[in-house]
Amino acid sequence: MALEIHEQPDARDWQVPSFETAALKDKTSKYVIIIPVINEGERIKAQLRDMAQQGICRAIDTVIVDGGSTDGSLDIKFLKETGVRALLTKTGPGKLSAQLRCGYAWALTEGYDGIITIDGNGKDGVDAVPRFAEALDKGHGYVQASRFIPGGVSENIPLSRYLAIRLIHAPLQSLAAKYWFTDTTQGFRAYSRDFLLNPATQPFREIFTKYELLAYLTVRASQLGYPVTELPTSRVYPANEPVPTKIKGWAPLFELLSVLFKALFGVYHPKSGRR
Repeated sequence: MALEIHEQPDARDWQVPSFETAALKDKTSKYVIIIPVINEGERIKAQLRDMAQQGICRAIDTVIVDGGSTDGSLDIKFLKETGVRALLTKTGPGKLSAQLRCGYAWALTEGYDGIITIDGNGKDGVDAVPRFAEALDKGHGYVQASRFIPGGVSENIPLSRYLAIRLIHAPLQSLAAKYWFTDTTQGFRAYSRDFLLNPATQPFREIFTKYELLAYLTVRASQLGYPVTELPTSRVYPANEPVPTKIKGWAPLFELLSVLFKALFGVYHPKSGRR
């Protein structure tokens, strides 16, 4: 497969945390799967095995962005065996959005046409990944996974989380985006290269440290006129086990609400290149 050659993006103004790169194989695909993790243990190992068995890691380059795991789950030998292309380890400050800035910056400088992201906690059905690539091929600037549209599957979701998504988070994100989204909190999504490099997007800013980047990019694509869509996916929480999540306690929930309203009122819009 011939890969399109892109000019190197102008990254002079990018604010990206420092990170280390362990390249495990050469680039082979036009799109890349970015998986942010931190101490996901057996969950990320099982997910990568599943992706390898389905041939996903062979068809689409897969990159792990580690936020500082200490559980030994990202053994380089294992990553090579499952077909992972690279391991990026964030050494600078910040949490999820900082990890994503590392991954997106690396992917764009590597010349990928688009980025697919999926969480590394094993809750998402990885069989849907190729459909995200197909949606990018059709010209979508942003693609969001949804367990709540026809064809989607949701199992064992806590009632409080379901109500928060359906009655608060998704409606407010939809209001900001002027596009009806049904499922806006999960990280299974895709972005086109053009959308991420648009001067009116500017994802590489230090304002994005925790969950801000996810909320911002969800609403920004349609605001800028890019075609957006939702795809049906499965999201399964483990039965009779603690919910695998980094959002615990009331403080992160209030922080998420603050991020949500900032996205709604355009706080994250760039000052230059603004539209």
